[in-house]
Formats: sequence, structure tokens, C-alpha cells
Amino acid sequence: MKVLFFAGLREAVGTGAESLEIPSGVGTVGGLRDHFAGRGGAWRSLAAMGNLRAAVNQGMVGLDAPIKDGDEVAFFPPVTGG
Repeated sequence: MKVLFFAGLREAVGTGAESLEIPSGVGTVGGLRDHFAGRGGAWRSLAAMGNLRAAVNQGMVGLDAPIKDGDEVAFFPPVTGG
């Protein structure tokens, strides 16, 4: 699985991408978010962000969306502009 981090999240966690096997017991986007947040430090910003956005295979999803090996999951903060 490839996990992408965009915008302020990328800066906070210090990487734009990570490849990993789905951790045992993780089956949803929210579970994956919690797995990363469990690393502590700046990674906690993933769980603390109430308006975190996510995509699986380039389609917007909710935190309850299922994930599987081979998926691409992206996390990003909401975008504002004018």
C-alpha cells in the first residue's frame, strides 16, 4: 500500500509518501489514520485534525472506507482559497 500526505500534513510528518503493508487489525481509512497517529509526535496531527480529508485510489472517501493491499491512500487537510 502507498500512503500519501499532502500540504501541511506532509510538512508536519516530514514525508510526502510511505509504502507499507496494511498493519494487522487495520481495515479502514480511519484505522490507518489511527495507526499513524499512534506513532506519536507530529503524527498525532492526523487524528487531531477534525476535518481531515482522505482518498482511496484517487476517489474521495470517508474514514469508514475499507482499504486493502495495493490501494493508494491519500491524507490531506481541507483546501481553502478564493
